[in-house]
Formats: sequence, C-alpha cells, structure tokens
Amino acid sequence: MKPTLLAIALGLSCFTAPTLAAPQDQAAAAVPIQRIVDTAAVQEAGKRGAIIWDTRSAADYNKGHIPGAVNIGDIGKVLRNDNTEDYIALAKMEKLLGDGGIDPSKEIVVYGDKGNPFVYFGAVTVEYLNGKNAKVYHGGIDDWKAAGQALATEPTKLAAIPLKLTVNPNVTVDTQYVLKAEKRKGVQIVDVRTTGEYSGEDIRAIRGGHIPSAVNIPYEQNWADPDTPAKLAKKQVQTKDGLGLKPVEKIKELYAKLDPNKETIVYCQSGVRASETATVLKDLGFKKVKVYDSSWLGYGNTLDAPADNAQYFNVGALNGRLGAMQKRIEVLEKQLAEATQVAAAK
Repeated sequence: MKPTLLAIALGLSCFTAPTLAAPQDQAAAAVPIQRIVDTAAVQEAGKRGAIIWDTRSAADYNKGHIPGAVNIGDIGKVLRNDNTEDYIALAKMEKLLGDGGIDPSKEIVVYGDKGNPFVYFGAVTVEYLNGKNAKVYHGGIDDWKAAGQALATEPTKLAAIPLKLTVNPNVTVDTQYVLKAEKRKGVQIVDVRTTGEYSGEDIRAIRGGHIPSAVNIPYEQNWADPDTPAKLAKKQVQTKDGLGLKPVEKIKELYAKLDPNKETIVYCQSGVRASETATVLKDLGFKKVKVYDSSWLGYGNTLDAPADNAQYFNVGALNGRLGAMQKRIEVLEKQLAEATQVAAAK
C-alpha cells in the first residue's frame, strides 16, 4: 500500500468503511490529524477536558445540547460581516471568543446540526487562528440524540479568558492570491458549489461562472445521499441519515483525479461549503489545502478577474420583477382592505 493511501485509510476512520489490513511497515507513512470524529470520540474528548463548541443559534442550544458544550450564538452570524460575509475584525473575534472561554490553542470539538457546513467553518476558523487541534463532529446533535446520549438545557459558561490572536496565512487565501495561483503550475482549484452556480446559470454575485481550470465537485457529494435535503422537504425520508459522510472508499473515488501533493485551493460562494471539502481533503492526506475565504462572492465581483461561463446579473430584469411584485402586493392589500370593510359591516 502506498503511503498516501495509508494516510487516506487511517485519516477517515470515522467514515463507515470496511476494516483495512494493517500495513507491513506502519512507520513508513505519517497519519494525519483526524479532524472528523464520531460520537465516541466526542465523549472521549469531553473526558479529556476538550472544549465542545456548539455553533448553532442560542435558541437551538437552549432547547438541548451536548452536556458541557459552550455556545456564543449562530457562528455564521456572529463571526462574519453580514454584508461581505468575511470574518469580523480580529479584535472583535478576540473579545467574542475570549468572553466565551473558547481558546483556539486548546483541543476543540465543533458541532451543530448533522451535515451543516458551518460546523466545518468553525473548525477552519480555529485553524485560521493558529489552532492545531480542531475537530468536527459531522453527525452533530442529530447523531448524539440518535445514540441515546443525554442532553442538557442549562448553558455551560466557561471562564472568560484574554486572547491575543494571530492568523495562520496557510489556512485561507484572498482574491489576489488566487489570481496569482492560477498562473502557477502545481496548483489545483476545486469549486464545491452546485452545478448551476458553476455553469453560470445560478448567479449569486455581479456575475456567475467559475474560476478557469476549477474542477466542480459539489460539497454535497461528500454525503451518503446528496439528495437528502430535498427528500426531507418532500417528506420522502424521515431521518438525516443521508447527510452522513460516504464510506471512505467512495470518498477516495470522489477525489481520485486530484493530486494530494499539489497545493489545493477550495472555494464556494463565501467559504463555508468550501470548509467542509477542505477538511475532508486534509483528512484524506492532502498536504497543502487552502480555503478561498471570499470565494465566488469576492471573485465574481472582481470584474477584471478571468472567468469561464461568465454571465452577468441583469439588474433591469430584477427591477422589473420587483416592480411587478410590488403591484401585485398593492392589489392584494386593496382586496384585503375591502374584505375587512365588508366583514366589519356585517
């Protein structure tokens, strides 16, 4: 067995994979940090005193959470600027995390709802802040409950700590870095958005399309059944089991055409979905994985950046649709007022 395949096999032991035979020379391959963990690993981490970080909203946290878990609110709202969807200022992050007792230098297990990519965004954030021991509980609160584990409703408050944070430049990259990287050999770019976003049909910035040379592997393909959200909405399935990760062999097949030794830049719309794929790749033994933080929101709005399948947002058409909608609302409001008058007169 080649060393890289050994790393792959061992690095994703939380996936439901068949048992692999032990290699003859275990010392020949380095085992990567296991970032994605299961229920048993979360329990053991809790016993070691690891910080368990619930990244959901305060309301969801208060309804029931893993005993001992801390919460500072919905991670997607508290750590990102609402308009740019980039990180808030470092000083604000120091205050927010410090007040919550969340020290990136400690072992941290991040969780939320099963399959939620914001959980991975939390782990990448810890690494971005120079943390070396961040783990993702992919199954989250859903797997915890399915395993019959106890829930707590009383909040856990860790002692506030003073933080002076620094940023690891090897975790995330910006638009200028990506523009330079496109011209270098030995760099592979992975677009984890939907096929509609990649093709330019689904426009979520000034223009749609994708970064030239980017390979499209939607992040949902990591799941056992990528169609689970739609099936849940249609009540075709009753559980979130399909949101679990594929077996390790299927995961390996998904990324078989990528080179684990090359620098790999992963992007989506704003860096969240990319965080899941980036973490999976790291556990597969990919050595130089970076998240393009601004992702297509930054790249698509940089109009001099080269793009394939570029299609521009039609502001005039949108204004027309909004105008038609406003007229319809006015008609409905008038009809409602007339109906109210008639009912009051009876």
